[in-house]
Amino acid sequence: MGDQPNTQQRPRMLVLTDGGRALAELLPLLQERGSVRVAASVDEAVAALRDEPFDLVLTGSTELLPLTRAAAHDRAGRILEGIAQGACIVARDGRLIWANAALRQYPPEVADAIRQTCVRVAGEWASAAPSPPAGHVRQQLVRVGPDFCCELSVSVLPATSGSVEEVLGLCTDTTAVARMREKLDAVDGAGRELVALNADETALLEVGERLQLLEEKLIRYCRDLLRFTHFNVLVLDPKSARLQTVLAGGFSEEARNVEVYARETGNGISGYVAATGKSYICPDISQDPLYLPGFECAASSLTVPLRLIDRIVGVFNVESDQLAAFAEEDRQFAEIFGRYIAVALHTLKLLAVERCEVAGQVAADVVSEVTEPLDGIVGEASRLMEEAPASADARGRLRTIIERVDRVKRVLQAAGRPAAIRGLVPEAVAADPILRDRRVLVVDDEDIIRDTIADVLTRAGALVVTARDGDEAVAMIHSQSFDLVLSDIKMPYRSGYEVFAAARAVNKACPVILITGFGYDPDHSIVRASREGLAAVLFKPFKVEQLLANMHKALGAEPPKS
Repeated sequence: MGDQPNTQQRPRMLVLTDGGRALAELLPLLQERGSVRVAASVDEAVAALRDEPFDLVLTGSTELLPLTRAAAHDRAGRILEGIAQGACIVARDGRLIWANAALRQYPPEVADAIRQTCVRVAGEWASAAPSPPAGHVRQQLVRVGPDFCCELSVSVLPATSGSVEEVLGLCTDTTAVARMREKLDAVDGAGRELVALNADETALLEVGERLQLLEEKLIRYCRDLLRFTHFNVLVLDPKSARLQTVLAGGFSEEARNVEVYARETGNGISGYVAATGKSYICPDISQDPLYLPGFECAASSLTVPLRLIDRIVGVFNVESDQLAAFAEEDRQFAEIFGRYIAVALHTLKLLAVERCEVAGQVAADVVSEVTEPLDGIVGEASRLMEEAPASADARGRLRTIIERVDRVKRVLQAAGRPAAIRGLVPEAVAADPILRDRRVLVVDDEDIIRDTIADVLTRAGALVVTARDGDEAVAMIHSQSFDLVLSDIKMPYRSGYEVFAAARAVNKACPVILITGFGYDPDHSIVRASREGLAAVLFKPFKVEQLLANMHKALGAEPPKS
């Protein structure tokens, strides 16, 4: 007699007798050869298939189809049960046939919303002619109140009838991503409101009144939107490197008056951030040697630099009475909001400014003040030439206006080379032989970005024309010639790509540089323009050196050696 078979290797068999005599007679023989489980009905056999795997199923031919489908569902269930995504199989009539562990953990209203979406899609597919094939997928966005959002992939499951009977739903929870996007939009909106200040009106206010105006807005947005209750804003004096508190919420008077300088050591976290330009999360102030006293009950802090284009003009510091209160997400939002704080400080003229009492500086001030109204005249004349079917004489007069404005700007520019404004741009932007007398169009709907770039290029010797939006830029391109165009991507009316296309259509030799913030490129402008000869891309915030280097390269020249 041979060795007994190893029970661990014995095949597992399912036998559906269903009252059948022939299979019942075979049971003793099958039990000698393997492990046998007997089912007396189709329902019992289907349940067995879902409970455990089998190597062999024995049944009458008429019962084979439902068992095959049950086995298929079982295999799919075993694969989908362990994944992190919610998964379900839903019948066209609305029945939830199966759901995996991840989906079963969802609140009832969420699971039901997913089921209903699957039913709706299945119904639409069933009524279509012809019905989509097995494996066909449709993406759906499912929202349930303010607390849940997911991307649902619905696919057709095979059916012997050829019509859509069942669908598979795979759900990816995107609630956190959606919340992040919504908060980012909210922070961006709050920042825009923060900087929506009329410079002419605020110039009439005393410094204390300007601070109060900014403080009211800042406190509201920090507390209501970012949940920051204890914070301070310190402005950097570029001459002495001292950081001076200009706004504070929840800080003691003693903490406000601590003398801090922009140095990596010995001046607290704020001094380190101002000196390095790096944000700093301190999870436990008691364990951090850099920390200096601020909020009396502080346990952790977050500090980010305030950037205005390429300059550090101060720091934004937030503290909490909870340990490890700030995460990477808080740092990102604080950095974005800090950019708007820097712009608001500049708009309210609260940054340290150095003015030289020389003719060159006066000329720079005059150019700075008249550039916007002069460009407004040029923009309106260009629009009229673009939109109105005027006579040759009228068009000639409009062109004369544009040329005269050009001459006025050249005369003012030649009156003297200005000294730099501290706290805004580098203090030694000298005349650049590569950019001197080059006609440059700067397009950006943000006043501070547009005006600052124009100021830098004007000091470098370029003749700058500015446009507030895509429409105005395209009109100017059609009415004037430019050596280079510098345009933001996201703007009202027309995008940066449309400005690029217009410039290339008028003059293929005119290089175009596109600018974007936070890598934002909704219409794939960068990819499209790059294929068609885009000169360069600048990502905000960028340094003046980066701007000039890209312009030199676009104009086909190496930057001058220092």
